[in-house]
Amino acid sequence: MYSFNKVANSLLTLCFLFSLTSSFTQHDELNEVYCNKAHSARNLIDLQKYSNPLTTNYDLKYYRFQWDIDPAVYAIKGSATPYFIPLTDGFNEMYFDLSNELIIDSIIYRHKAMSYTQPDDYVLKIDLGQVLNTGQLDSISIYYHGVPPSGGFGSFIQSTHGNNNDPALWTLSEPFGAQDWWPCKNGLDDKIDSIDVYVTTGSKYRAASNGVLTEERSLPGDMKLFHWKHRHPIAAYLIAISVTNYVAYIDDVHLSDGKIMPMVNYVYPESLNAAKNGTADNVRVLEYYDSLFVSYPFRDEKYGHAQFGWGGGMEHQTMSYVVSFDWGLLAHELGHQWFGDYITCGDWENIWLNEGFATYLEGLTREHFQSADTWYNWKLGKINSITSQPGGSVKVSDPTSVNRIFSSRLSYNKGSYLLHMLRWKLGDEDFFAGMRNYLNDKGHGFALTPEFQAQMEAISGQDLQEYFDDWFVGQGFPTYEVKWDQEPDKLLIKLSQTTSDPSVDFYEMPVPVRLKGQGQETIVRLENTSSGQVFILNPGFVVETVEFDPELWLAAKGQVIKGDIVLGSHKVDDLGMNIYPNPVNEILQLDFKKSSLNNLTWSIIDINGKLIKDGKVISALDNINVSNLHFGSYRMMIYNGNELVSNAPFIKI
Repeated sequence: MYSFNKVANSLLTLCFLFSLTSSFTQHDELNEVYCNKAHSARNLIDLQKYSNPLTTNYDLKYYRFQWDIDPAVYAIKGSATPYFIPLTDGFNEMYFDLSNELIIDSIIYRHKAMSYTQPDDYVLKIDLGQVLNTGQLDSISIYYHGVPPSGGFGSFIQSTHGNNNDPALWTLSEPFGAQDWWPCKNGLDDKIDSIDVYVTTGSKYRAASNGVLTEERSLPGDMKLFHWKHRHPIAAYLIAISVTNYVAYIDDVHLSDGKIMPMVNYVYPESLNAAKNGTADNVRVLEYYDSLFVSYPFRDEKYGHAQFGWGGGMEHQTMSYVVSFDWGLLAHELGHQWFGDYITCGDWENIWLNEGFATYLEGLTREHFQSADTWYNWKLGKINSITSQPGGSVKVSDPTSVNRIFSSRLSYNKGSYLLHMLRWKLGDEDFFAGMRNYLNDKGHGFALTPEFQAQMEAISGQDLQEYFDDWFVGQGFPTYEVKWDQEPDKLLIKLSQTTSDPSVDFYEMPVPVRLKGQGQETIVRLENTSSGQVFILNPGFVVETVEFDPELWLAAKGQVIKGDIVLGSHKVDDLGMNIYPNPVNEILQLDFKKSSLNNLTWSIIDINGKLIKDGKVISALDNINVSNLHFGSYRMMIYNGNELVSNAPFIKI
């Protein structure tokens, strides 16, 4: 979701689902769904907190929606037929989330009318009159009409567009709005395996929804039927319809496996030229995402856009609803098809898995397609937003608050920088491989942050618990003081850090610093593990200037000062350390001739400053196994507590 209006100071980007279906009898529908269903993943999440506990005793498999829509009238009329499997014994009543402002016309089960009550504002209770068998697929039809309430960002909206005030009607259900206009399970625990959407409207209009348009048929009385069919698991809030006098056109997308897929665009007539330019650019972005991550998840159906009047965009599955066709908006909503739709956050505390990811994907398109200045300014804008206030965590503190869920500073910007810093910490190869593994593992299901963390730990071999404790759960950001001192034979850098919020006492992060002098420059990576840590470097030239984080890898503030740095009592020469053999194949020996060994530790870093392995000095002649290191140059760093006291190069052969 992405909001240009920043409603309640929130940056919202939603991706709307486009559902395309084919018509068949109820018996055929049941067989197709039961035999060919794509099973949705179900995570162990706190159902009592994030879902209606009354709806957790059955599993949704399929929905057939049939709606009559006049875009000039704020109303809905039609039916919803869910197919479901009871999960518990004694299943003789059924609950749905549905506003009681809608009027139930009838509820039909096995050709009989069922009794029902609406005991609360958003509770529909149906008495089935018998006990259903556990594990057996069944269905029920709910016929209703009325004027839906408007919650969240609208959920069900009637408006106009263009100079002629042409009527338009659309839905936008994220986060809690599906229950405003159709009977559903409104939580994040049960994806519907597939849907068919039938919309009847006036012949001068078009209806957009999820999936593939399988039928557009004229009806008596100057009416028309649109049938959309979607055969992938889908969360309730991603189901959508939009009806107005659309102009439709198709862009071809060349996917990485050679398949040509349609990008189907429904736009206002007055926006046609701008839309064509914007969607042509978005074709390039889709092809980029398709090659960078995993194949576009809904490649057998389509991707597309439907224009609507809300001030931003919404990532409805297979068809994003957008107010305009700007690069950033389209790239963001498209990114949600992987992160938000294919994988959906398992609760609203974890909305960054949708919004932080889509925001970062939009940033990646700035890096890939646009200028270095554009990419730099994108990152600078995010850092300025994150550091504009001292507190705030990526984890949503109040998952019942729409404003907090969609906080632009925290869920979007800080969430995107959590990924950007993780990329810096792990390196591009591990970072993007971990993203692909996460998609392959959790695709078509729900996910929580620990599941993403586990994938990134598995690919990198790093323990990331502290990182996620600091950057996902913790509040605020670090401020660095970079103090440097050029001596005749070495450069000293002292890193001091303060945190903006007491929830984090210290951010352990690799810190990039650029060194310039004598017409040369290099960026060094300092593995910062404590405040006041001193690094001894030999860049090979006399340093004249030092820059903190020149490429904006960190969500942090920093200042650089030049001044004297006094090392502790353990001078480098005091250790009298030799390392051999050098070059080394299997065992590297550390030979300490002087100094107490108390409190000495060692770390091996590569030429990029990445920490490879570390340990504690345990004897005056210490053996380090380096057989698993790749060929190349490394440095052996010796620390006395937090103070770097030796920095010796060696070559692995």
